[in-house]
Formats: sequence, C-alpha cells, structure tokens
Amino acid sequence: MPTQPLAPQAQVRIGARGSKLSLAQAGMMQRRIAQALGADPADAERVAPLLIITTTGDRVQDRRLLEIGGKGMFTKEIEEALLEGRIDCAIHSLKDMPAALPDGLCIAAIPAREDPRDAFLSHIAESLEALPEGARLGTASLRRQAQSLHRRPDLEVRMLRGNVDTRLAKLAAGEADAILLAYAGLKRLGLADRARSLIDPSECPPAPGQGALAVETRVGDRDAPWVVALRDHPTTVAVAAERGALAALEGSCKTAIGAHAWFEGARLRLIVEALSPDGTRRFRHAGEADLVELADAEASARALGVSLGEAVREEAGDVIFI
Repeated sequence: MPTQPLAPQAQVRIGARGSKLSLAQAGMMQRRIAQALGADPADAERVAPLLIITTTGDRVQDRRLLEIGGKGMFTKEIEEALLEGRIDCAIHSLKDMPAALPDGLCIAAIPAREDPRDAFLSHIAESLEALPEGARLGTASLRRQAQSLHRRPDLEVRMLRGNVDTRLAKLAAGEADAILLAYAGLKRLGLADRARSLIDPSECPPAPGQGALAVETRVGDRDAPWVVALRDHPTTVAVAAERGALAALEGSCKTAIGAHAWFEGARLRLIVEALSPDGTRRFRHAGEADLVELADAEASARALGVSLGEAVREEAGDVIFI
C-alpha cells in the first residue's frame, strides 16, 4: 500500500547517463524517490521520469579523461540540465564527481554505500600478484595505474576506457590480460561473479566516494522531504572524509589519489594516499576521529580528510602531479 507523500511535489525528473550501469543505478534511485513521494513502485516512471543525457565523457572514448577535461566530463551536460530546470535531480557515481561543483548545485543526498573495493578481473590469473611478468593491465584510471605499478612495476599498462560491458569485451578479446573495475558496479549489474579477487582497500585505497551514489540537486532543493528520505548518515560521514582529502589534494584525473574511510564503532578511520603516475613514489597518511558526541559529524569528518590530504600534499610536493 502506498506510503503517505513526504512532499507536495508531484513529479521529480531524474537525469542520468545512458550506460547500463548508470541506468541500473538511476533505476534504483527512481524507485526510492517514487516511494518517498508516496507512489507505488509500479508508478515510478510517472512520478519520477528518467531523462537520459549523453555526456562528453560518454562520447569521447579514445582518450583518457585528463586529456578531455577530467571527471567533470561525465557530469557537465547533466549539471547544465539541472541549472536550466530541465531536470530536478541527477544520479551519479560519487567517484566520478569533481571536488568542486558548479554554483547553485549541491550533493543533496548520499544513499547507503555499496562495497567500495576494486575488483580484479582476468582470464589468466587470480590476482595482480599472480600475473606473469610483463602482463598487460588495462585501465584508464591514473590511480589504478599508479597503485598497480607500485606493486608490480613490471606490468605493461594499456589505456582502456569504456563502460563495463565494453571493458569486459576488450578483456575477452585479449586486449589486456587483466582489468580493474569498481566492485560496486559489477554487483549492481549482476556481474559480481566476474571478479577473480578483490583489492584490499587499506593497501590500495579506492577512489574517494567509490561505491556510493550521489543525488545532485539545485541548492534550493537540498532539504526537500523526498531528498532527506534518501540519505544514509554513516555513508555521508565516511565519504565526507574521503572527499575532504580529495579537495585538499586538488584531486582530478591528473592525480593518483585514493582514500578509504570506515567506521569502527563510533570511530571513523581514514587512509589517504597519493602516488606518482609511475607508481615509484607513494605517500600515505592515516588518522581517526571519535564522532559519537559531535553535533556535526559530517563537518568533522571532512576536516579529518582535509587534514590528512594536506599532510600528503605537503610531503609529496609536485611529485604526484602530471
């Protein structure tokens, strides 16, 4: 039976990219938004219609993101639609969002996070360590490149972009001996069994925000009741720490940055690292904060991330920048 509406708003228009993963993620949130508006899930398309928007990052597949403008190439056109009022919210993978957003927009809600780890996929080995000498690793991520070369400097890293299906097809076609993908994306697509192993997030921290979704809105809609209903407090606090580090390090596709935050009871623990692009230099700092009695845990978590990010940057200098 439908719940009572949380807001008088009759319709929430959702913008998302057209890849299978983006549509799967947007579909999950479409049903959640419909529920928050008091609608039956079967009526989700009417109360929360989905608008597919092709981004520059989707159109240009033959170059690294850093060559065409960075992470913002996956959000630019969608954010323009938000600012122009053509949509009311956008669903993104949080790891794809730059540290700074356009004026007038905000990350209004972060739902409960999926597994943040990277997955190792290969037809010839169970793990990165088990790959033969000189094996070809396919990735377009500077972070994954640097972390992998730090562990296995003998590997040949090949630029490999595309959505999940495209990269799986390239692996099957022999364009690489192994690839790394976000495990959360594989799980959301029902492809978790493709992972041969998972990367330890303490040893190789994933991208800040990996595994989490972001609901982006105009600032004026930040606290709309349907938005508030989507928020998960522990996830919001943890990714605030990771994105604090991202901001301090001026993180983009031109820097190899990893950050992993997790709770142990009321204590938030955080590991931040940055590497030189070739993986030869790695700079790591870790810290923790007791958030049980703090009125604004999110701000305190972000401050922890900024502090550790600044420590890494001070130690690393320009070594981590391309």
